[in-house]
Amino acid sequence: MKKYKNSLFYFGVTGGFSALIYWIVKRGKELEKLDGSIVASATHNSWNDFIDSMKENFQDPLAILLAQIVTIILVARLFGWIFKKIGQPTVIGEIIAGIVLGPSLVGMYFPEFSAALFPVESLGNLKFLSQIGLILFMFVIGMELDIKVLKNKASEAIVISHASIVFPFALGIGLSYFVYNKFAPEGVEFLSFSLFMGIAMSITAFPVLARIVQERGIHKTRLGAIVITCAAADDITAWCLLAVVIAIVKAGDFIGSLYVISLAVVYVLAMIFIVKPFLKRIGDLYGSKDSIGKPVMAIFFLFLILSSYATEVIGIHALFGAFMMGAIMPDVSKFRLIFIEKVEDVAVILLLPLFFVFTGLKTEVGLINDSYLWKVTGAIILVAVVGKFLGSALAAKFVGQNWKDSLTIGALMNTRGLMELIVLNIGLELKVLTPEVFTMMVIMALVTTFMTGPALDLIDFLFKNKNVSEEEEQVDQNKYRILVSFGNYEKGKSLLRLANGLTKKQKANTSITALHLTVSDELHSFNREEKEKDTFEPIFEESEQLNLEIDTIFKVTNDIETEITDVANQGDYDLLLVGLGKSIFEGTLLGKVIGFTTRIINPDRLIDKFTGKEGLFENSPFDERTRQIVAKTKMPLGILIDKEFQHIDHVFIPIFKSEDAFLIDYAQKLINNNNSKIVILDINNHVQNNFVLQSAVDSLEQKHAENIEVVAGKKVPLSFLDKQDLMLISLESWKSLLDSDSDWLIGVPSVLIIKP
Repeated sequence: MKKYKNSLFYFGVTGGFSALIYWIVKRGKELEKLDGSIVASATHNSWNDFIDSMKENFQDPLAILLAQIVTIILVARLFGWIFKKIGQPTVIGEIIAGIVLGPSLVGMYFPEFSAALFPVESLGNLKFLSQIGLILFMFVIGMELDIKVLKNKASEAIVISHASIVFPFALGIGLSYFVYNKFAPEGVEFLSFSLFMGIAMSITAFPVLARIVQERGIHKTRLGAIVITCAAADDITAWCLLAVVIAIVKAGDFIGSLYVISLAVVYVLAMIFIVKPFLKRIGDLYGSKDSIGKPVMAIFFLFLILSSYATEVIGIHALFGAFMMGAIMPDVSKFRLIFIEKVEDVAVILLLPLFFVFTGLKTEVGLINDSYLWKVTGAIILVAVVGKFLGSALAAKFVGQNWKDSLTIGALMNTRGLMELIVLNIGLELKVLTPEVFTMMVIMALVTTFMTGPALDLIDFLFKNKNVSEEEEQVDQNKYRILVSFGNYEKGKSLLRLANGLTKKQKANTSITALHLTVSDELHSFNREEKEKDTFEPIFEESEQLNLEIDTIFKVTNDIETEITDVANQGDYDLLLVGLGKSIFEGTLLGKVIGFTTRIINPDRLIDKFTGKEGLFENSPFDERTRQIVAKTKMPLGILIDKEFQHIDHVFIPIFKSEDAFLIDYAQKLINNNNSKIVILDINNHVQNNFVLQSAVDSLEQKHAENIEVVAGKKVPLSFLDKQDLMLISLESWKSLLDSDSDWLIGVPSVLIIKP
């Protein structure tokens, strides 16, 4: 009854007020004055009105800006993905996406489309929105700089860092002497032009460098610490120099710039001694909380805007203020991470690509239209590489680094990327650089960033194995080396128990390494050590219980499966142990599916849905990753399907093919090291009919008669499976088992699949 009552009330109210509105509008029409324009409107074509209205909507500044943002994000993400796949930093792809959308490609071949999407009058909106993105980005960069690292390696790092600035700065000023007459804008003094050329040559892209160091797994080494410290010192020094250069350019001479520099010094002192302590008190109060309230966030964002505003008004650019604000943020990892998570996605995904495209719209590769201009571009690239690469490398060698580490430091410090574009845009905005020089310098930034990865690979190749002594090589050759790769620590503990079962009584001749990979987008430089410590703490606890010594590798990567196989192949390991499910790929439910779904779904359906007939887990959510690991590994591979694996006391080995003879070696290891009870299931009488298999099994039975049993036949009772801890099976036999639709798959315990 109440339901009908509510309906009657609803229709009564809406109907009554609709009638009232209609009556008011009808009476209001009588107030209109009937003149010629109204009469003419009666004959107006409504379709033409609609078309005209739509055209006006498309040309509305907001509509144009939104269309630009959609296009920019799609193209930037596409090019970023492509370059990431070929092993280059994503930022290179995004920069090239900007150039593609600019006059160098789209503007040249599709001028009408370019003019419609990027009309000249709309570029102001794009510029200011991209500047907001840069402010947020520089705020994040300031937070990611770990100032504490400067104290640890200050002596070596500052020498290398300042050498990597002085060398290219001097060469840049020297180059400007030869190009000033032809390429400097009219009315720009040589001092301003030369200083900007010098600072543009000297910059290092700290974010790109830090990401490369993480992805190559050298951040925990002494070399990695020095490089990160050098980059941090370089960033701080270069931005301070840039502030001075901007002040000189705007003032016109050095004497006039002293007023600006004095104000900048007052600003910096105020930020360090007044603002920083205030923010630290807030950080101490809220740093331990999982979330930060909106009033607290508002305080920090207000200081960010005020800091940027202050430096812009002083005359050293708003970006310096954003960078400074990030650098003085409370030194609490959790607190900073919350801010970065809130800011970074908007800055990097939404707003930063706008800056790349805005840069691309001002970059006209077509301006470099003759051989002389390309020669000048080549000279700029050569000066940039010689100054930064050799300057850093020679300084590193001078302070005691070996040649390999020195050249590695030089290659990394030569990375420019986004930071270079920021400097170049400031120079173009101040009219210190012409469009031609701007384009040449953008090309230089791309080339020097692109060459970092190949240069590091070449250095590694040239110095391969030179640092390993013959004694170390001999010791390594005598050891049985196992690499355990894990993502979820629970699965990592299972893999560690498995490795221990294979080596328990041969620890002196065994080396076990635990490898954990994390996706680069999820990690920041300041919380890397904390993340590594949290990751390996449960693994170390398990290793202590097992009385097992382990080494660890912690790496940041964008390609997990490739990184696993690269570490394994390059490390000369004898066995790689990985796990299906969370043991490699965080969040995968495949292990639970195999452990649970088999008890409630027909085995045939399970095989069809989760395994397929073509290969290992053909239709599973992670089939491609699994296949890549299987295909790329050059040493024996063990894949653990973990169903609450704890012990390895009872193991059974189904023999489907004569090629499974290699499994007897693993059975021997389990018996020798763990005193495991092994049951060999001779599925198709291969043990009896194959001489090699028969000999291997007979030899094992003679030595360990109480530990091994051979059972013929295909029937496996569930009561037997319930008593087993592990099934050991070859990869090819695993496929055959799945194809056979055996009903004992329902009760199978944890499985170790071996690819020889």
